Amino acid sequence: MLCALALLGCLPAVAQITHTSQGPVDLNAKKVLQKAAKRFDNGAVAFNVAMVNKDADKKETFRTTAQVTYLSGKYKVLFGQQEIYCDGTSMWHYNSETNEVVVDKASTSVDDLMNPAALLHDYEQHFRAKFIRQEANGVAVIDLTPRSSKTYHKVRLLIDSSTGTLSRMEMHNYDGSRVEFAVSKFRSVKAAENSFAFPKDKHPGVEVVDMR
Repeated sequence: MLCALALLGCLPAVAQITHTSQGPVDLNAKKVLQKAAKRFDNGAVAFNVAMVNKDADKKETFRTTAQVTYLSGKYKVLFGQQEIYCDGTSMWHYNSETNEVVVDKASTSVDDLMNPAALLHDYEQHFRAKFIRQEANGVAVIDLTPRSSKTYHKVRLLIDSSTGTLSRMEMHNYDGSRVEFAVSKFRSVKAAENSFAFPKDKHPGVEVVDMR
């Protein structure tokens, strides 16, 4: 009996579709995605991301971990000897090995899964969402299909349907490869507005390459 109940928890939910000017909308997916987006709206949050690249044979080709802090469109990513800062207008990519920072205009690309808040807030403009199933542990599986041509054919999201906490993202490419992002230790933190700009004064002698 318990096994049967567990299996039922993994079955797809009955589709709830409404039609809009942008086409059909999956209401089950929209409800979960809106809850996940709100997790980024109540002050600064921090989380860890483990990123793994896999080839078409599902063999690991690259792995890295990062610490991310996000606040209202601004974010900071620390991984290895590199740091990324974005204040919403400009983006700084610092390499401590070379003591060089490259400055460019802030990226608004929804393909940047290091900034999942942008993906969640703007997904309806760029993707069609489909609720695939809800696992026995309450995690909703949702696929986002790009509205325009991309190198990938879907982004899969795993979200706790009760709390809206995003735990995993997968970018599936047409060549069979994919990039996986495991999100952990999601928490509220305190962060000053100016902490999302590159702290040049803390890096004496840094070479600045301005591409703006």
